Amino acid sequence: MLDYRRTHNCGALRKEDVNKTITLSGWVHRRRDHGGLIFIDLRDRFGLTQIVFDPVKNPKAHSIAEKSRSEWVIAIKGIVINRQEGMTNSKLDTGDIEVRVDDIEVLSQAKTPPFSISDDNIEVNEELRLKYRYLDMRRGDVTKKLVVRHKVMITTRHFLDQQGFLEIATPILAKSTPEGARDYLVPSRVHPGTFYALPQSPQIFKQLLMVSGMDRYFQIAQCFRDEDLRADRQPEFTQIDMEMSFGKPEDIMSIIEGLLKNIFKACQNRDITTPFRRLSHKICMEKYGCDRPDLRFGMELHCIDEVAKQSDFTVFLDQLREGGTVKGLCVKGGADISRRTIDEYTEFVGRLGVKGLAWMKMQEGALNSSIVKFFSDDIQKLLIKILNVEEGDLIFFIADAPARTNQALDHLRRKIARDRQLVDPNRYEFLWVTDFPLFNWDEDEKRLQSEHHPFTSPNLEDLHLIDTEPLKMRSSGYDIVLNGYEIGGGSQRIHNSELQQKIFECLNLAPKELEERFGFFLEALSYGTPPHLGIALGLDRLVMILTQTDNIRDVIAFPKTQKASDLMMECPSHVDPKQLKELHIASTDTEFSWT
Repeated sequence: MLDYRRTHNCGALRKEDVNKTITLSGWVHRRRDHGGLIFIDLRDRFGLTQIVFDPVKNPKAHSIAEKSRSEWVIAIKGIVINRQEGMTNSKLDTGDIEVRVDDIEVLSQAKTPPFSISDDNIEVNEELRLKYRYLDMRRGDVTKKLVVRHKVMITTRHFLDQQGFLEIATPILAKSTPEGARDYLVPSRVHPGTFYALPQSPQIFKQLLMVSGMDRYFQIAQCFRDEDLRADRQPEFTQIDMEMSFGKPEDIMSIIEGLLKNIFKACQNRDITTPFRRLSHKICMEKYGCDRPDLRFGMELHCIDEVAKQSDFTVFLDQLREGGTVKGLCVKGGADISRRTIDEYTEFVGRLGVKGLAWMKMQEGALNSSIVKFFSDDIQKLLIKILNVEEGDLIFFIADAPARTNQALDHLRRKIARDRQLVDPNRYEFLWVTDFPLFNWDEDEKRLQSEHHPFTSPNLEDLHLIDTEPLKMRSSGYDIVLNGYEIGGGSQRIHNSELQQKIFECLNLAPKELEERFGFFLEALSYGTPPHLGIALGLDRLVMILTQTDNIRDVIAFPKTQKASDLMMECPSHVDPKQLKELHIASTDTEFSWT
């Protein structure tokens, strides 16, 4: 029996290994029978090595190779030789050599896979890939992304250790607390009728670690949120979670910039420039319509309310009278955009709830459009100046409620940039967004809610507004944005129990609910709490950007679908009614109810 322990992996052999006797183990990637010699590309996660079976020199090994098929697992022993002149493969790291096989053993046979492993050019339905994720990984693309993920995690651990942070694990079974999304609940068998919650983040635990005097904490933490999914969200996700005592926002910003500098060097051998740009939340909303702008291209938004008031265009005037706003953006060189495409853009923003998309083109020194007649020459000159319009440019306008206008123009701006290939995929633009509102207004429940979470400290300059104009208060929160994605967020925390209780009261938490959910936390704050702050980086989203994919499932080993299903394990699934009975849970599904 051949000893299958490898002397080398399948991506390691080079010219200097010629004449060495080696052992390789892996999967049959491709097999080619030339009517005499049989060639097999042997694969593992490190690469490919071509191995050769000669019917004259070793008929027994050649006979086994004849029977071998794709995805069989084999071990071989042989001698490294140079490839014949003209037969080298520059696309492979091992392309200068091959291995002449002396001995072979089949370790495992394989059924025909549901899709090709060896052909990278074949498009495979994502649901099929997720059902057979272990086979999808063998194709290599997911594996490469998981290697980057590993590098991010190992670099993070080394860097934060050097900065004096302790890696501390926090509980997965915890208390249900309101943090913006629904909790995943876990019933307790020991305490009937009660539930744990899977953590949406380690927020309370990491603050308690600061109360405990741990000073600097980090964790690569698994988090869970039961929310509607999209391409950059999963129900279970991973955070690089951090907290530190006796610091201010600029301190943790500097640490994060250093961490990201190390990550990009380790993963891409790229030197990124620090410090990162900073913009207030207010300016981001004004210029880009969102708090996570992509800064790799222009097309800033401009409010033209004062100019629109002077026009005769009733669509703009009606919106302004109803409390709406009028904003526009200029597409440089966009006069070549066809009317058909403009109609497609109109339909696109219509799906976001806006009623229309107005436009003007600058051609032959003048603005042209069906709506130009409603704007005097002086008003047109003002538009040209405000939006920096030049010959051959196109202006788009939206008039609607401020939030809807911003959202629609943000999405339109991104879409136009993609359509016109204005986005450089190899450019990375980092941004700190600061001065967020402390609260926003929940129209459905008619109450204040936290913009980030209820443990975020107000900007102390705005404390005088807490009883009179809380919606005007700024928080001490900060987000880090990369290429239009929010990759992290944090804040200075409240370290005073009285202020924390006041914030809870602003959020309209009843005394009983407050005591049940946060009584232990308020008590902890009363025992001497240092000023502290923290941040959490979205590991999955960061790796997604580093590997230049727009699908977060590509960077997670075993992800869920957009409907939060695991197609491979076929879950969520029903459980035995006996288990429900043990947990004192009655199911509304009569087929699986024990009642």
